[in-house]
Amino acid sequence: MSPPSDDALRHTAHPGEIVGVSEDVWMEVIDKMDQVYSDLLQYEVALEQKNAKLEESQQFILSVLTSMSDIMLVCDRHGIIQDANRSLEAFCGRGVDALRGTSLFELFVDPLAAEEARRRLFGQGAKEVHDCELPLRARDGSAVPVSLNCTPRFNAVGKSLGMVMTGRPVGELRRAYQALHEAHEDLKRTQQQLLHAEKMASLGRLVAGVAHELNNPISFVLGNVHALQRYAGRLAGYLGTIHRGADAEEVEAARRSLRIDRILDDLPSLIEGTIEGAERTRAIVDGLKRFSAMDRDEVEDFDLVEVVERAVRWVCKTAREDFRVELALPPRIALRGSPGRIQQVVTNLIENARDAASAGEAPPTLRISASLDAGRVRMCFDDNGPGVPAEILGRIFDPFFTTKPVGKGTGLGLSISYGIVERHGGTLAAENRPEGGARLVLTLPEA
Repeated sequence: MSPPSDDALRHTAHPGEIVGVSEDVWMEVIDKMDQVYSDLLQYEVALEQKNAKLEESQQFILSVLTSMSDIMLVCDRHGIIQDANRSLEAFCGRGVDALRGTSLFELFVDPLAAEEARRRLFGQGAKEVHDCELPLRARDGSAVPVSLNCTPRFNAVGKSLGMVMTGRPVGELRRAYQALHEAHEDLKRTQQQLLHAEKMASLGRLVAGVAHELNNPISFVLGNVHALQRYAGRLAGYLGTIHRGADAEEVEAARRSLRIDRILDDLPSLIEGTIEGAERTRAIVDGLKRFSAMDRDEVEDFDLVEVVERAVRWVCKTAREDFRVELALPPRIALRGSPGRIQQVVTNLIENARDAASAGEAPPTLRISASLDAGRVRMCFDDNGPGVPAEILGRIFDPFFTTKPVGKGTGLGLSISYGIVERHGGTLAAENRPEGGARLVLTLPEA
């Protein structure tokens, strides 16, 4: 059979159409080409973005390496330097290009140091090395001890690629340590000065109360002594009359005129009152000595109730006349520790409550209550002030934090009190009462 002629083909095919390929197939091919072109554009944009990020990362790494004050180099497993930073250039006086391809052991001052470096840095396999002090050759040829740290590098499958070595001249470390030590000593001295200033401020606030407390018994003793002095003159005159041999009538007249019988009746009460005033003065001075001995951690048994009552009495002497303190305490609370330091804490809590309560509209009132539970004492200091704002409630024990005006507080009282209570095995916490006012809770282990 003969093939169809060209005329027959022209009669069976449409114009512009290839035999055996339909128009739908061509449209599908064109769509695929458009999709591929769109994907290529997206890949190109993503590639440009990643390339920009890569350049940014490289620039960041370069800036970090350039700004490092410590010397740094990267070497392979055989110690051949692959890269270094500018600090190493400045230290050894050789450029990075001159260092690449050389052995890091050439940086050491002599063969013995190089051998020691080989043993300590590469002799234990791919392990980290910290604070390895070895002498390197500086740019002037001198030996400079350098504290080296080495970290191994690994590829994706965990094979060792070499080491990254950083170091700093020991002289710089020593100077930095000396500067840090001096700063620490200055800080300690400043802290001691602040603690002493807070202690003196606390003592100063109590001076007026102590002076008033001492004034009563001393005035009482002074008045009795003056009376005894007058009585001594009368008794001396009466005894003189007797000693010169006067008759009975003259002696009796002298007895009546000098009121000797009244003196004899009054002497016991005068002497007893003088002794009582002296004892009260001694007790006050003893309490003041306890308070002033806060820097010594003298551990002894004492009564917390007595400490609280003494602190209340002293603070109230310097407070407003309408400041009222209510005590709801058991007869005795036995503790063991430093009574002077605990009195400092209690005094500070009372003074803070007094200042806070004075800011309210009602007369300032403080209620101190205590309870014993499972061998621990829980003492609450409740004032009727405005309370503590919630945003600063957790900061009132921070050093130097205060809500008082400048010149009215150092911000150290509660912080020091917190540390004293912790050293006594207790806790000090603050909260706001639902009915209003602040509450400071002191807990201490019972003796």
